[in-house]
Amino acid sequence: MTIPYSPGGSLPGVAAAEPPSGEQRPRLTFLGTGYLGATYAVCFAELGYEVLGFDVDAAKIATLAGGVVPFFEPGLDEMLQRNLAAGRLRFTTSYQETADFGDIHFICVGTPQRAGGMGADLSHVESAVTGLAAHLRRKALIVGKSTVPVGTAEWVERLVDKHADAALGVEVAWSPEFLQEGFAVQDVLRPSRVVVGVRSDWAGAMLYAAHGGIFDLAVTEDREVPVVVTDFATAELVKVAANAFLATKISFINAMAEVCEVAGGDVTQLSRAIGYDPRIGSRFLHAGVGFGGGCLPKDIRAFQARAQELGAGEALRFLHEVDLINQRRRGRVVQLAAELLGCPAGPVGPYFDDARVAVLGATFKPHSDDVRDAPALAIAAALARAGAEVHVHDPQGMPNAARAQPQLIFEDSLDDAVRGADLVCVLTEWAEFRTADPAHLGRLVAARRVIDGRNCLDAAAWRAAGWQYRGMGSRAGEAEAAAPVYRPPTPRPATAPVAAG
Repeated sequence: MTIPYSPGGSLPGVAAAEPPSGEQRPRLTFLGTGYLGATYAVCFAELGYEVLGFDVDAAKIATLAGGVVPFFEPGLDEMLQRNLAAGRLRFTTSYQETADFGDIHFICVGTPQRAGGMGADLSHVESAVTGLAAHLRRKALIVGKSTVPVGTAEWVERLVDKHADAALGVEVAWSPEFLQEGFAVQDVLRPSRVVVGVRSDWAGAMLYAAHGGIFDLAVTEDREVPVVVTDFATAELVKVAANAFLATKISFINAMAEVCEVAGGDVTQLSRAIGYDPRIGSRFLHAGVGFGGGCLPKDIRAFQARAQELGAGEALRFLHEVDLINQRRRGRVVQLAAELLGCPAGPVGPYFDDARVAVLGATFKPHSDDVRDAPALAIAAALARAGAEVHVHDPQGMPNAARAQPQLIFEDSLDDAVRGADLVCVLTEWAEFRTADPAHLGRLVAARRVIDGRNCLDAAAWRAAGWQYRGMGSRAGEAEAAAPVYRPPTPRPATAPVAAG
């Protein structure tokens, strides 16, 4: 059921639920204060809720309680400090304090890819649920937000039945998150939709009340927020299905880039042309070095693994190819670099013989410090393994990148990274890189060669400044761009009829 919000109202046909704490609004806890939980905790406090964030990591809790967000997300630091000062937001490492405080407990822990397999590791979910359930002393609603395999909510119900006092009537629900790193504050405060998987009217009414602040904000801005009330399985599938679709769209245009490169086409113009079709749209239709981060890669793999367990593996076989296309884009940059530098072939690939390469970007996307499965950092490491001297600069991701790939050389400025470089690779589309002056950079490098791994530069301006430019999915302007001439196959001669004998 999809419904719009009615100001001051509740779910159709369902009475408003009074929070078990007796407060006017439900008190909210967020278990897990990583990127997901900390962002939600801060934003819901901003909406006026009393919020408690929980984590077993005492250092992380101390950092947040001190007014510092331990990751980069625009606008979140100021919001954290404001709500700590207002007394609406606190943090703890105590399960008992969390259980005593909250009416609705959101599970926001990580679900990484299992070591040695494709499926999701649910150990953090299990620890959070069992640790909380054992300390509950009144009725409460436990709501999953983590991205999980379908069927997890029912498993969580069994955990609650085992570890919580049955007389309390603790219930479970699922409400997936749709955060985009770099835009997460807006995604919480102004979501495109709210999805809730519930088993009872009470659970639905409680979640409706928990999102009342979001709906009230929408009313003041004359917007509607669709609310999708559904079953557990559908609510769990929404996030992984959305991520699978986006990953497929990205890999599709990257597959077209491969075709464009051999056919002499321009994938940027191709993308623009098909993106005008309203059935397709232009978002996530930009060829480059592929997707990364902590969600899309591991989520499409876990989705495949779960479908296989359910006997529906054939339905998601295409996601294996999506993953392969995405990984192939990283190798394509190394190949392009070898071509531009004229590197000799080695036993396992090109050898860069101490060529100095500047890599601009380490995070998987701009407006983030997240380097998990980041194509930029993976390419930088591959170049270094192949013998290049790699100098990396990123506006926000340097500390995380240095921990992940300490063998690389990290520079504090764009100028320092490119100085003396034989090749520049732009691999994350930060504005600092997109708007850089190619004439200025040309005076710093040893040779004016650039790979635009995100197709984010003004190719004409860089070429005009004397740069040998290569994008992803286009060879326009290069001598080798001529496409092979198509020659229709010669028709076979007609077969002479066989005389009857």
